[in-house]
Amino acid sequence: MKKVTIHTLRKMKQAGERITMLTAYDATFARLFDAAGIDALLVGDSLGMVVQGHDSTLKVTMDQTVYHCAAVARGSRRAHLVGDMPFGSYQASADEAVRNAMRIVAEGGMEAVKLEGGAEYAEVISRIVRAGVPVMGHLGLTPQSVHKLGGYVVQGRGDDKAARLLADARALEAAGCYSLVLEVIPADLGGEVTRALTIPTIGIGAGADCDGQVLVCYDLLGMNPTFQPRFVKKFVDLARVIGEAVGRYQEEVRSQEFPAAEHTFSSEIPKPAVAAGAPVLQLYSVPGKG
Repeated sequence: MKKVTIHTLRKMKQAGERITMLTAYDATFARLFDAAGIDALLVGDSLGMVVQGHDSTLKVTMDQTVYHCAAVARGSRRAHLVGDMPFGSYQASADEAVRNAMRIVAEGGMEAVKLEGGAEYAEVISRIVRAGVPVMGHLGLTPQSVHKLGGYVVQGRGDDKAARLLADARALEAAGCYSLVLEVIPADLGGEVTRALTIPTIGIGAGADCDGQVLVCYDLLGMNPTFQPRFVKKFVDLARVIGEAVGRYQEEVRSQEFPAAEHTFSSEIPKPAVAAGAPVLQLYSVPGKG
């Protein structure tokens, strides 16, 4: 099991090998995705919407981010780990940005941070990188700027806006970003930016020419039947699967089919285990132990 690093991702771009990234917010999903061979896990501020139930990412705090990052880090062994810098954690000053980026790495166990914004954040990015924390940039539809953008709409349409986005991408690369997320931009612009940079691009609604792709895990798994933006493909309908499983559980509880004898314990005191190191009763699933 070879650890995926920022150098791995750069080599993948050079070799034309596509990068796969998913969001994760807890140890269990991190363990499953890691075992499946996902290259990178992003603890996205999307947790504000898909985990906490807010209507935007803006209410996610640093403490919450660190908490979820640490959980994902405990569940992962191979994947490259990236933590989102939440709204307000880097906009006020470069000094504050460096402190918060270092928290995500030191306390959250991440290997890099991601932040939104263009050339206006080049100095902040440079400072974080100089402090020893790799930075993944994020251009296009930047959810933390949803009010400024006027909603969740396609970015980079028209020659002027496309040229500005390309200039921002080059500025972020020059500032030290090792990778760049491109979100909800025209496919041809995604390809143009990808070809213009030496660092990998990770697309989400940015076309097939990006060096890799990222999706929110709950979207890929089809856990919200009412959410179906154009850039999402549901690879399984877990909302239906979960509903059916819960329905069967309720039926078996009400019919007293569950719990059956094999799910219960007797009053007989078990004999001491003969073999040294015999397994003890495990009441809950532990990541990595089934």
